[in-house]
Amino acid sequence: QVQLVESGGGLVQAGGSLRLSCAASGRTFSSYVMGWFRQAPGKEREFVAVISWNSGSTYYADSVKGRFTISRDNAKNTVYLQMNSLKPEDTAVYYCAVKTHYGLGLTTPDYDYWGQGTQVTVSS
Repeated sequence: QVQLVESGGGLVQAGGSLRLSCAASGRTFSSYVMGWFRQAPGKEREFVAVISWNSGSTYYADSVKGRFTISRDNAKNTVYLQMNSLKPEDTAVYYCAVKTHYGLGLTTPDYDYWGQGTQVTVSS
C-alpha cells in the first residue's frame, strides 16, 4: 500500500506561482513513476505531468508545457509540481498518483494509488 498526501494548493492571481508537494509513504517510493493530474468542475480528470523513478524522464501535457515543472526528491519520498505563469484555466483539484508498473503513464487507468487532491484556484 502507498499513501499520498498533497499540499501547497491555494488561491493565486493569474500570472502567479504555486508549488505543490506530494508526500508518499512506502519504502519503494524511489522505484515508482509519479504523476500529477487535475480535475476541473464538470470535467474529467486529465494528465498534467509525469516523472520517472530516477528523474531521467519527464513528460508534460501541452497545456502546461513550459510553465510547469515536475521534480522529485527520493530521499524525502516527495514529488513536486512547480507551477508558474498560472492561468484561470489551471483552476482545478490537483492529484498526485503512483504508477507501480514499468513505463510512463499518461492516463488515469495507468496509476495504482491516488492522493486526496489539493485545490488550486487562479483568479483573473
